Amino acid sequence: MAHFLYKAVKLDGEEVEGEQEAVDESALIQQLQRQGLIPLHTRPAGGLRARFRRQRRRLSATDVEVITRQLATLVESGLTLDRSLQVLSDLSVDETVTRVLADVQERVRGGASFSAALEAQDGQFETLYINMVRAGEAGGALNEVLGRLADYLERSAELRGSIKSALIYPSILLVVAGLSVVLLLVFVVPQFTTLFDDMGAALPWSTRIVVGAGDFLRDFWWGLLVLIAAIAVLIERWLQDEDHRRWFDRQLMRLPLFGDLIWKMETARFCHTLSTLLNNGLPLLSGLNLARQVIGNRTLSDGLIAVSEELKHGRGIAGPLTNHRVLPQLALQMIRVGEESGALDAMLAKVADIFDRETRSSVQRMLTLLEPALIIGLGVMVAGIIISILMAILGANELVL
Repeated sequence: MAHFLYKAVKLDGEEVEGEQEAVDESALIQQLQRQGLIPLHTRPAGGLRARFRRQRRRLSATDVEVITRQLATLVESGLTLDRSLQVLSDLSVDETVTRVLADVQERVRGGASFSAALEAQDGQFETLYINMVRAGEAGGALNEVLGRLADYLERSAELRGSIKSALIYPSILLVVAGLSVVLLLVFVVPQFTTLFDDMGAALPWSTRIVVGAGDFLRDFWWGLLVLIAAIAVLIERWLQDEDHRRWFDRQLMRLPLFGDLIWKMETARFCHTLSTLLNNGLPLLSGLNLARQVIGNRTLSDGLIAVSEELKHGRGIAGPLTNHRVLPQLALQMIRVGEESGALDAMLAKVADIFDRETRSSVQRMLTLLEPALIIGLGVMVAGIIISILMAILGANELVL
C-alpha cells in the first residue's frame, strides 16, 4: 500500500484535500468515488522523485488532441470502442502513445469503463477530460462526447497557437536587439578604447559608461548569467507562495493592455470549457468547479470560488458572476440572457467565440504597438553607443589641435 495526496470535489461543489492509502492511483480514484467525491488531482506522497516517475513520459497536448479526434471518427463510423483502440494502437508510431492506448484497451476488455481506464493512466489525461468522458458514458452518447472533446481540444490549441505565432516576430526582434547591443559593447567598443588610451584623452561620462558596460560583459558575462538564473529561481520560488502569486496575478490584471488581454483570454477559455461540460450533461455546480481548473489567474479563480459558494444557495450563476466581476460586462450580459432563456450552454459557446476573436484582436493591437517600440528602442540604444564613441573621438581631436 502506498500513500497518495488528493484534491477532489464533493457533489455539492465543496473542494477537499487530503491523504489516503491505496494500492495504486486507480484504486485511490475508485475509493474517492465510492465516498461521493469527484477526483481533481492525485499524486504519490513520495516527493519529487515519485512525481518525476509519473511525469517523465507524458502524452503531449497534441497527442491527446489527435487521439481524441481519431477515436471520435472511428467510433462514429460504427467501430466498437475496443476495436477503435486497437486500430489506433496499431497505427501509432510513438512508443508512449502505443503503450497508453494498449493499456486502456486492456482495461476496457477487462470490464472497466472507458473513463476508469483513462483514470488509471497516471495523469496522462486531465481530470476535466475524464469527467467529460464519464458524463458521455452515463448519457450513452460517448461518440458525441468524443467529438465535442476533440473540438474543444482543437479550439484550445488553436487559440494557444495563434498567440504563440503572433509573438514569434517580436521575440526574434527582441533577441536580435539584445545580441546587437552585446556585440557592439563586447567587440566594437574595445577597438576604440585602445585609441583613447593612446591619446590620453579624458573620456566623457557617457563614453565611460559604455566602455564600462563593454568591459563588464567581456570579463564577467558568466556572472551576469548566474545572476539572471538566480533571479529566475528566486522569482519562481516566490511565486510558489499562494499569497505572493495572488498579489502578482492581481498586479498583472491592472496592467494596461496586457491585463485586458489576460481577462479576455481567460474568459474565452472558461466559457468554452463550461459550455462543453454543460453540453455533456454535467450539473452547473460541478461544471463550474471543473471549469475553474483551466483558469490560470488566481484573482479570477478566487472570484469563481466565491461564485461557486453563492451557487450552492440557489442564486444562479449570472448574479454571482456580476457581483464578483469575474468576467467582462458583455460576457455577463450574455450569460444572464442565456440563463433566463434556458440556453446557458449555447450562450456560453457564443461568449467563447466572441472573446476568442477579441483575444486575437488584442494580441494584434499589442503587437502593433510593441514592434515599433522595439525597433525604436534598439535604434536609441545603438545610437547612444555610437554617439558616445563619437563624442570621445571629437574630444580627443580637439585636444590634439
